Amino acid sequence: MTKKESNSDALLADIIKGIEEVKGNDIDILDLRAIDSAVCDYFVICNGNSNTQVNAIVNSIQKLVSKDLKDKPWHVEGTENAEWVLMDYVNIVVHVFQKQIREYYNIEGLWGDAKITSIQNKY
Repeated sequence: MTKKESNSDALLADIIKGIEEVKGNDIDILDLRAIDSAVCDYFVICNGNSNTQVNAIVNSIQKLVSKDLKDKPWHVEGTENAEWVLMDYVNIVVHVFQKQIREYYNIEGLWGDAKITSIQNKY
């Protein structure tokens, strides 16, 4: 395993944990590494039930990753209306949606060639 892969694994684990800590729903990990046109290695997609919960998920991820890995996103956008927040950690891009917005944009469908791993909610 390369250093990049172990960093990605640790980041992925912290992102999932950050989502779960504030009860984010329907977590999917899209592995984009086999897709030539992909801009990153992974997409992590989840949803919250309100703009308050979407922002709570984003804050939880940022806090956990910062504390554990001393890393912060290169770019974050969408927090103003919190319908779709994108967090760019370079190798991993996190999409935090409100449910109806996620259904509308159907990122999983757009990246149909990706290997998708779904994380079951623990509650």
